[in-house]
Amino acid sequence: MTKILRILISLLLITLISASPLFSFEQRRTRVDLIVRGGKFVTMDDARRVIEDGALAIQGGRIVALGTRAEVDAKYTAGETIDATGKVIIPGLINTHTHVPMTLFRGLADDLDLQEWLTKYIFPAEAKNVTEDFVRTGTQLGLAEMIRGGTTTYCDMYYFEDAIAEETAKAGVRGLLGETVIRFPVADNKTPDDAIAYTGRFVKKWNGHALITPAIAPHAPYTLTEEQLKAVRAFSDRTGAPIVIHVAETRKEVEDIEKEHGARPVAYLARIGFLNNRVIAAHVVWANAEEIALLKRLGVGVAHNPQSNMKLASGVAPVPQMLAADVAVGLGTDGAASNNDLNMWEEMDTAAKLHKVSTGDPKVISAEQAFEMATIRGARALHLDSQIGSLEVGKRADLCIVDLDDLNQTPLYNIYSHLVYATKASDVRTVIIEGRVVMRDRNLLTLDENGIKVRARAFRERISRSLAP
Repeated sequence: MTKILRILISLLLITLISASPLFSFEQRRTRVDLIVRGGKFVTMDDARRVIEDGALAIQGGRIVALGTRAEVDAKYTAGETIDATGKVIIPGLINTHTHVPMTLFRGLADDLDLQEWLTKYIFPAEAKNVTEDFVRTGTQLGLAEMIRGGTTTYCDMYYFEDAIAEETAKAGVRGLLGETVIRFPVADNKTPDDAIAYTGRFVKKWNGHALITPAIAPHAPYTLTEEQLKAVRAFSDRTGAPIVIHVAETRKEVEDIEKEHGARPVAYLARIGFLNNRVIAAHVVWANAEEIALLKRLGVGVAHNPQSNMKLASGVAPVPQMLAADVAVGLGTDGAASNNDLNMWEEMDTAAKLHKVSTGDPKVISAEQAFEMATIRGARALHLDSQIGSLEVGKRADLCIVDLDDLNQTPLYNIYSHLVYATKASDVRTVIIEGRVVMRDRNLLTLDENGIKVRARAFRERISRSLAP
């Protein structure tokens, strides 16, 4: 066969292949990084769409298409495809309040009220044990636990928050992370001024990161002076950093703030110009109707921590009233020292049931509302709802694939009831954050589970020795 003939035959074959319907179909489809297809997609968008036999396409860490499997398959092809047939795909869960390194204090001091727990046990244990190494190990432990349970975003307040940010970014988890400002010397900073200076460097380093939102975290209105709180607000105004703070957690706090400042905590913070739409207020157990109206008007996000509040007997937050006022209320676990886990499925279940029994009304906090607080309303509480909290085109690709066929989930009638009252953390199979698979079929891909356990147990021995009489 002559060279010219071979060239002609090759050109003929290329023409025939190019003209085939299959070739034309492939050429028309856009290639993306990842497609999740099959299963039931619970979007939590404004219309609360639930898409049966759906599909979702991800490119560059964002959702670029969402619809039925047929619709997405017609337009997109991917380098990787995950088959979620028979499962439910949900937005990643959002834990709106943690002290993540405190996983290393899990079970250290139980069955105490908040003030005794803090002053006699936790503050002394922190003074003797918290180092950057402690913080890194505790953070790794908490991140592994949260990924396993389908949490893709968390809001933190602790010390050495820059180290927490480094571990969080390495694990591929999204975090709104606040460096603590408190009036007495702590592990990383000796004064509030030192803490604000540290936070300035922290914010500058992490601003614009895809996963990390740096924040400033004044501990509480009773652990900082009015001038110090105003300095925190001024810092937030200069940098745009969110503010994370404990507010109105106990009755004693309310009494003390009223005695010292002549107003209840929320009203006091509003009076001094502290509250705005960058603030995330944790707990807010003791807020009256006027304060709830203030929270709504000023755009403050609230982190409701039902299990921690119950365990410390802090009280029952007026969440039904907050929801009626459309306050941005999310769910949080608090630290594992007062919970004692980071399980958002338990928080959803508890939030729905706690408020039913406390009000005597079984219709209060429906399953859908509880799930909303763990997803899109939780995103609102963190002021991140334009980016996360629902499955929508343009948003960050943070999602979980959850089994639906275990014994505890059979049979299925209502998907929200199923997710809130029946699903367990162990039912989460695969977790994707910013388009990256961080857990596949229950296997952690970004963290060394066994190594973390070894290091955490070593800290347990060290902590026990430090507190021995």
